[in-house]
Amino acid sequence: MTDLVLSVDVAAPAGTTWLALTDWHRQREWLLGTDVRVVSGNGRSVGSKLEAFTGVAGVGFTDSMEITSWEPPVRCTVRHLGFLVRGTGSFHVQDRGPSRSVFIWSEQLDLPFGVVGRLGWPLVKPVFSLGLRRSLHNFAKFAESYVVGG
Repeated sequence: MTDLVLSVDVAAPAGTTWLALTDWHRQREWLLGTDVRVVSGNGRSVGSKLEAFTGVAGVGFTDSMEITSWEPPVRCTVRHLGFLVRGTGSFHVQDRGPSRSVFIWSEQLDLPFGVVGRLGWPLVKPVFSLGLRRSLHNFAKFAESYVVGG
């Protein structure tokens, strides 16, 4: 099991940040190389299932998830159900005043491939973290100009 926690300051109220964050279909606008879709439920309640395909030109992998905690406008937790991605992920929004918030992305991942996965993670983690940091930067800009249904 490995932990990863990254955050970004957002110049938008917590409610707006939450709505932008949980607009699953539009995550492709800020999350590098990833398309997310709701496959079961309404995507806004415990038990809803999501799929996120990450890749380029159809080559990649699908991360299947189930929402296990839904606490708007503060936290959404998912359980990753796939072969490559297993564990728990959490989106947390902290209110910092009328026009500021912080988005925290945390993951507790079970690494795939046994010993090979554990040995390879120190090589993969910096690249994964760099991509996620870029995505969080993109998210802040996205949320700061977010329009519901936009």
